[in-house]
Amino acid sequence: MRAERLVALLFTLQGRRAATVPELAEALGVSERTMHRDLAALREAGVPLWTEPGRHGGVRLVDGWKARLGGLTSREAVAIFALGVPDALAALGLGTAVSAAHAKVSASMPEGLREQAEHVAGRFHLDASGWFRGEDEPAELATVAQAVWESRRLEIGYQRRDGVARRLLEPLGLVLKAGVWYLVAGVDGSPRTYRVSRIVSATATDERFERPPGFNLAGWWRASSADFERLPLPTRVTARLSAAAVRHLRRIIGPEDIADSLLRLGEPDADGWAEADLALEREDIALAQLTSLGDGVEVLEPEHLRAALAEVGERMASRNGRARRRLD
Repeated sequence: MRAERLVALLFTLQGRRAATVPELAEALGVSERTMHRDLAALREAGVPLWTEPGRHGGVRLVDGWKARLGGLTSREAVAIFALGVPDALAALGLGTAVSAAHAKVSASMPEGLREQAEHVAGRFHLDASGWFRGEDEPAELATVAQAVWESRRLEIGYQRRDGVARRLLEPLGLVLKAGVWYLVAGVDGSPRTYRVSRIVSATATDERFERPPGFNLAGWWRASSADFERLPLPTRVTARLSAAAVRHLRRIIGPEDIADSLLRLGEPDADGWAEADLALEREDIALAQLTSLGDGVEVLEPEHLRAALAEVGERMASRNGRARRRLD
């Protein structure tokens, strides 16, 4: 997206008294050779640049020349400057657009507004990733995003438990939720959701499609998320929990969802253990949650989950036993 990069370069120069080619290249994330070509492109476009040779020389705009930023209020300019999601936008190929917007706004702000923007940016930060896990690294995100931009049908291979399924989709939009990318795509006229990291292959076709009239990505996602949250949790578990495990379970499930997951908690016995009925997510997630309770949980039902938890415990004991013997 060279045009966006040239805009970013223009307003970066406007915001600085002078800058060397290496400084400009670093600021825009390109090589010095590319920066020389971009500077030449600005000159060809009629932008008056002055080059000062020598060790301490650099590139600057001719005094008195300035591009104008119109149409933004001071409040809007502060918001653009202060709020940034560069990782997410860079993943979609919009990193230079963010750089251009920030450089343009910064160059055009009065000093007082720039200080206000820096004040806001220093006190608010948007982190889209989830806790206790790395972000998805979807290999096909760039291809999927390009198909979304161009409204092209998309052929994908989608990893399921029983193998890779082939799909022909009409990609309508991308959603970043807690560090995970989701594709909303039309299938037989109905939008569905696909986790982008499970797309193992993607090819944009030459065939374009028409977006459904009135389709609103944000509105559809909110409605879809609300429907999902109303679904009953599929894994039912009866277990004995220690007092410490009950407290820890509340942290694992979260204070907002514990009422939906902890269906019944009996009276504790003389040792502080109580029987509980739980509604958890799919079994692999349930197993991970129960494992994190350590020796404070005893699964009573279902039997296959009890056996799976016992197997995890045996593997942990075996590995830690070998490690202890090596230390001894």
